[in-house]
Amino acid sequence: MSNLIAPSILAADFANLQRDIEMVNNSEADWFHIDIMDGVFVPNISFGMPVLKAIAKHATKTIDVHLMIVNPDQYIQTFADLGANILTVHYEACTHLHRTIQAIKATGMKAGVALNPHTPISVLEDVIADLDLVCIMSVNPGFGGQSFIENTYKKVSQLKHLIEFTASNCQIEIDGGVTNLNANKLIEAGANVLVAGSYVFGSEDPTETIADLKNIIE
Repeated sequence: MSNLIAPSILAADFANLQRDIEMVNNSEADWFHIDIMDGVFVPNISFGMPVLKAIAKHATKTIDVHLMIVNPDQYIQTFADLGANILTVHYEACTHLHRTIQAIKATGMKAGVALNPHTPISVLEDVIADLDLVCIMSVNPGFGGQSFIENTYKKVSQLKHLIEFTASNCQIEIDGGVTNLNANKLIEAGANVLVAGSYVFGSEDPTETIADLKNIIE
């Protein structure tokens, strides 16, 4: 698998959202990463369907939607209709995870599962073969700009082993605190999709920052 960069739109300038969407379109980035937060599952509210609809109108690359919400099942078809290509739900938010994964795939979207920092990789053993993506949270979900949790490297290695053992085609995504200082080490551990928010959009030249990250992980 090729190694991908997915800028997190949560860190974009919402007063100039179309400008930032076009920047990602024209950059070396591979995906748009969209965090949907409800203020219940996580202690923050980000944005919802109207903003995603606006992003999808202008985005020309894969739209990777990360739901940090309770009861994600009731919105699966809605996100498919809005243009999501990948839909990731949290293990911690799903009572019937296998059913949720199948429902996502039935819409034609790829299915992902995210794990909070305290959740072990082992909980995915019975569903890993059905997944297209596992998102390992390298910060506690809910806010951008947090420091990277060092235990993430071990979890990535464990997940890589599980994927190889089960012959899964699952991709490994890292979300939180990704910078030029840890990108290469994450790829070496087994990750192949890096989400970068504050590091990209908070830089003086986001396009150049994305290019630098791509150069590091290629």
